[in-house]
Amino acid sequence: MQYWWVNQNQTYEHEVHGGYLWSPKTNANGARNRFYDAMTEVTTGDIVFSFCDAKIKAVGIVSGPHQSHRKPEEFGAAGATWSEEGWYVPVSFHELEKPIRPKDHIELLAPTLPAKYSPLQRNGNGNQGVYLAPLPGELASKLISMLGGQVEAIMENASSKADASDYQEIDHILEDSAVQVTQRTQLIQARIGQGLFRSRVAEIEPRCRVTGIADSKFLVASHIKPWSLSTNGEKLDGENGLLLTPHIDHLFDKGYITFTDSGQLQISSQLPPDVREAWQLGSAVAPAAFTAGQRSYMAYHRAEIFKG
Repeated sequence: MQYWWVNQNQTYEHEVHGGYLWSPKTNANGARNRFYDAMTEVTTGDIVFSFCDAKIKAVGIVSGPHQSHRKPEEFGAAGATWSEEGWYVPVSFHELEKPIRPKDHIELLAPTLPAKYSPLQRNGNGNQGVYLAPLPGELASKLISMLGGQVEAIMENASSKADASDYQEIDHILEDSAVQVTQRTQLIQARIGQGLFRSRVAEIEPRCRVTGIADSKFLVASHIKPWSLSTNGEKLDGENGLLLTPHIDHLFDKGYITFTDSGQLQISSQLPPDVREAWQLGSAVAPAAFTAGQRSYMAYHRAEIFKG
């Protein structure tokens, strides 16, 4: 695993919420740029610290290899001098509940800053010329420690959402030349509840159906029909998803709970009573009926996943 620092003052909203990094391939004069070349060196599973407004505001996990890709249209006037063709890297970003301001910790960070291509100056200010820069392990460790367990939680959640069949399917998608570059990214991000899939689910599901929580920071997008068993269209279909809090997502993913077509919660007899009580699964949250598309997926979940 490698660690990276990305400066995103101009493009944070587009890249973090869109689930990607994008840079030109060269400077405006055609000269090579070390921070653009770095886009070709990232590998799946690498960790990316997103720096914006003088804070580390998000952490991402690289979800696929770099690709040549046109500048995203949503950039608009940002990067007006950038070339139209550049490097694109899919990244599953997670915005931090408790961002940190590196300048406040510069006395601890300064000894670990690289002598060359450092994302930070010795006074704690960001280096404006940096886009994507590799981080020494010691510097990354300091940042992870300062973030107080947030990075570990993100990594644990990501790893728990994929199994062997998922990794095989991801490899297949990456090798399939018939699948366009942007769709590859969308399909992979859909596995861990990010990007286009999450946006489509959120248009239908405003809150967790069990806890009632509506704050998106505490919700994950969960597939009703498992990602590894879905077609490419089903992987990105918003009706094949629910927004759930992480512990409810775990129960649903493992088949300990499901829902009727009217939205009524059903609990498996195999779920230990102490878990049911501790997580207050008997709490009354008004059920809401599913759409026709959701009902089809939910029928599959009840028949194939639910431990009835």
